[in-house]
Amino acid sequence: MSQINVQINGMAVAVSEGTSLLDAARMVQVKIPTLCKHPDLVATGACGLCIVRVRGMAGFPRACTTPVEEGMDIYTHDNELTEVRRTVLELILSTHPNSCLTCGRNGSCELQTLAADFSIRESSFAKYVPEIPRDTSTGSLIFDFEKCIKCGRCVHVCQDLQNVWALSFLNRGIHTRMAPAGDIALAESPCVRCGQCSAHCPTGAIIELDETAEVWRLLREPGNHVVVQIAPSVRVAIGEEFGYEPGTNLTGQLYAALRRLGFHAIFDTNFSADVTIMEEASEFIERFVHNRRELPLITSCCPSWTDYMEKFHPDFIPHFSTAKSPQQMLGVLAKTYYAARRGLDPSTIKVISIMPCTAKKYELTRSHEMYASGYKDVDIALTTRELARMIKQAGIEFHRLPPENADSLLGTYSGAGTMFGTTGGVMEAALRTAQYFLTGEKMPRLVFEEIRGLTGIKEAKIELAGQEIRLAVAHGLGHVAEVLDRVRETKRKGEEPRYHFIEVMACPGGCIGGGGQPYGVTDEIRAKRMQGIFQDDRDKTIRCSHDNPEVIELYETFLEKPLSEKAHQLLHTTYYARPIYQR
Repeated sequence: MSQINVQINGMAVAVSEGTSLLDAARMVQVKIPTLCKHPDLVATGACGLCIVRVRGMAGFPRACTTPVEEGMDIYTHDNELTEVRRTVLELILSTHPNSCLTCGRNGSCELQTLAADFSIRESSFAKYVPEIPRDTSTGSLIFDFEKCIKCGRCVHVCQDLQNVWALSFLNRGIHTRMAPAGDIALAESPCVRCGQCSAHCPTGAIIELDETAEVWRLLREPGNHVVVQIAPSVRVAIGEEFGYEPGTNLTGQLYAALRRLGFHAIFDTNFSADVTIMEEASEFIERFVHNRRELPLITSCCPSWTDYMEKFHPDFIPHFSTAKSPQQMLGVLAKTYYAARRGLDPSTIKVISIMPCTAKKYELTRSHEMYASGYKDVDIALTTRELARMIKQAGIEFHRLPPENADSLLGTYSGAGTMFGTTGGVMEAALRTAQYFLTGEKMPRLVFEEIRGLTGIKEAKIELAGQEIRLAVAHGLGHVAEVLDRVRETKRKGEEPRYHFIEVMACPGGCIGGGGQPYGVTDEIRAKRMQGIFQDDRDKTIRCSHDNPEVIELYETFLEKPLSEKAHQLLHTTYYARPIYQR
């Protein structure tokens, strides 16, 4: 690609053809303000803040949508541009409530930050903030329409990145607002609660349902035995809330913080990820060896993906793994296996999970699969952001905590267990154990670079026990339909399955990019979190789920073997078509 030479504020810079003025400015350490542009999304110029001056060009072009041209002489900041930007901000603020102190994005709001940067203390425009009730219908996300600045990020994420189409713009002019099509409740829309709209929203218009007060209540209530589990990707992301570099593995510090918060036992979802692999790898082998008509097997540990499949692709229900997600498995094991071993009344055990995902809150409402213990298996799911707030509320100096260990029975994990936190990780973990179950021998290699990385769809062919296994990994729901259509095509032609095993994660990057993770995610941050997951795997002495001694003990003393009757009763589930959403 040819190079384009331009001047930015008198500084010469050579950039690739097609680069926007916004990105070209960043190359010379100049930050142009914007509210609508996000690295994940196609630029729209909706907010109008990124205007610049280009010598010889009429008007003020928007830097996010204007590509560089040879010889451009660009000025990004002067008195006139600053005044125009301040006016734009004042216009936005005139339709925005002054509720920063009680807003879920207080301190992390992009609009709040820009208003402070531009020293806006009062507005020149009359206030017009329509009173629109908040939408709390999903039980996972809160939509506060009054705080919407009409930047369009959520709509573009939902439609273009995720292909869900739960959100759209309604009305015109000053009455324009974001809402589900038809102005219905979000829970009645195709929404899959992935939270990517929340992760990309610059203000508090879309936030997670905060349940920290309920967790504090359970911790204070006499007679409760409150246990907690942390998901694989939380450990490499939560540090961003405390000033750490993205990807820093803070597993031990998390255990320490959770003990100080008052939890009675600290478990790790990585343990139940190992259990998930025992069940899922066994399920794959059963199909691959005895019933290839039910191939490909498709992973089912992502609740947004299962929700999406039931709504849009129910013809794939027979291909879904029936293994519950690691969150669900640990919950049921805590109230059965752990309760029995510790002599506890399961009715007193309250299970809290720390997840990177807003959809994990929704998963707890799937009544047909969340009461296998006889009680609600997991009581509350908090996001990474909610846990960070609890740690701050408790006055814990997180960066000074010495690392501690998890509690036994449900706390030890293998490198394979931690791999669940990133796209391709479930597949890698399953392959390690499938090889062993098929041959009794360890995999000749544990790393599969061909299914790692941030490419939306990854394909690979590997040899397993002397046979070719065809794999596909998709992340970001916008990539899923293409993979499923390839499967449908081979079925239609009566050919051998194009894939034997498919992994799907709803969020870009997998759980490391989940909708409940710290704000500001980009592919650069996703890559760093991903490397933190890979490093945790490399650092583990035990790297395969079937070698985890606590998992071995679980099966020997409680579950008997993978896919046993008891394992099916506690660790497996079913799915239901919701054809109203089929396209």
